[in-house]
Amino acid sequence: MDPVEWLRRMVCGAVQRLWAAAGEWGRVTASRPARFRFAHLGEGACLAFPPGAIFGERCITIDDDTLVGVGVSISAGFVPGQELGPDPIVEIGRRCSIGRGAHIVGHRSVRIGDDVFIAPYSYITDQNHTFDDPSTPIGVQRPVNNPVTIGDGCWLGAGAIVLPGTRLGRNVVVAGGAVVRGTFPDHCVVAGVPARIVRRYRPGHGWQPMPTEREETP
Repeated sequence: MDPVEWLRRMVCGAVQRLWAAAGEWGRVTASRPARFRFAHLGEGACLAFPPGAIFGERCITIDDDTLVGVGVSISAGFVPGQELGPDPIVEIGRRCSIGRGAHIVGHRSVRIGDDVFIAPYSYITDQNHTFDDPSTPIGVQRPVNNPVTIGDGCWLGAGAIVLPGTRLGRNVVVAGGAVVRGTFPDHCVVAGVPARIVRRYRPGHGWQPMPTEREETP
């Protein structure tokens, strides 16, 4: 074998083995010291390596058997080390799955129930800038917090955005790319920008499509 090719193979193999070892030893679980940074990290919970931006852990709870994917950012507050008080701000329930590159940003209250599946690159936040003063740049106007609640059994499609003040009932499907704000009942499908209910489950009738605005017009 050509020496250069041999060296290339050796280096590539070593890098891959080191990366695999980093993924194994860098993950955060309830059996490793990093769990003590969190307000609560349940049995069977796992945060994959490498993570995204994770800070404010003392105000973050993640319950049993929840899996957090590679590159997921979970933050409480604006910056690491911020004094946030004694109560949890971001609460994630049992048996949840949070896909690669998702962001969960809490400043007041983000509550995610049990058995919630969040697809890659979704974004959930309870804070947004205001734009009341047209003479001041929006980015420097005072932000407003509004709690977010995502009920048990919900499924958020890839790239979904959940804005402050959103309250999803149980077993709600959020279509990929939807921008969600407002209150939505149990057992519905929401889609679009802004998101609206497109299907609802009706006992005895199953999942029924909701009429569009054009269909509702006499």
